[in-house]
Amino acid sequence: MVTGDLMSRARGGDGEAFRELTEPYRRELQVHCYRMLGSFQDAEDALQDTLLAAWQGLAGFEGRASVRTWLYRIATNCCLNARRAASRRPAREWDVPHVEPPAPTRLGEVVWLEPYPDALLEGAIGVPPGPAARYEQTEAISLAFVTALQVLPPRQLAVLILRDVLGFHASEVASMLDSTLESVNSALKRARASLQRRQPPAAGHEPAPASGSPAEEALVAKFVRAYESADLDAVVALLTDDVFISMPPMPFEYEGRDIVARFCASLFRAGRRFDLVPTRANGQPAFGAYLRAPTGIRHGTGLFVLTLTGDRICAMTRFDNSVLPWFGLPRSLPSR
Repeated sequence: MVTGDLMSRARGGDGEAFRELTEPYRRELQVHCYRMLGSFQDAEDALQDTLLAAWQGLAGFEGRASVRTWLYRIATNCCLNARRAASRRPAREWDVPHVEPPAPTRLGEVVWLEPYPDALLEGAIGVPPGPAARYEQTEAISLAFVTALQVLPPRQLAVLILRDVLGFHASEVASMLDSTLESVNSALKRARASLQRRQPPAAGHEPAPASGSPAEEALVAKFVRAYESADLDAVVALLTDDVFISMPPMPFEYEGRDIVARFCASLFRAGRRFDLVPTRANGQPAFGAYLRAPTGIRHGTGLFVLTLTGDRICAMTRFDNSVLPWFGLPRSLPSR
């Protein structure tokens, strides 16, 4: 079915034609909204707003740009509106019973950050970017990159994603944002400079082992054995000197092997023992963390996402247990 015929039928009120017209872009638009907003839930809301606005605005589509470009224009502006009106998730107090953590290195800014399930990336980040793209699609979904994006001013954020991640031409971006070429180029220059200043320490590390490679599997298996057995020395041996831990929506952040070791020790000293169930988030190894209870039932307490470099772990991000269902993980596991 040609796009012109689908568009004609959709304009006539045919909902199935509209679905056929937009469905090929649904996953990549959701990832775009996630990069813009840093929150999986907010991205889903923005995607629904985008599709509603597209359905209501079909009469205004003149065909001067492709359907994909038209949808990206709508999605970007929906996300900009969402950021202006954002009631971001507030920072949460430390809430781990019987654990007294060390003083954090600093308090994080991006407490609304949420992970993105790899299962939803299929068909989304394999789309070839335009000729202006500067980032690999896998790098541009990593937690470190998405976190760095969130502190950019909204229009700079939009311009950088559209130009450097998706590879749209500057003239296309100017049209999407109802802006001028000069304004887009200026915003891009400022955004690149800000992003470069905020790149995490891991930016200078060795590349991560390939997803699913024997090297990745070996490193992940070592971490699981060490963490499940509460072997502090073995966990610490896997970390880089400048390892970084964050735990949104709690703002606590720890940087450096010594203080991260003290943080892990505070968890293990409290007698907390976990089973880790593997999954993947943001193109990175991840685990549902299940706390062993005296009853034998194991309760899901959160999701860990690892950032790897060479044969070491350079970052760990812990999310609360509300994200577990997004990864097909239960809230609890039966006794073994």
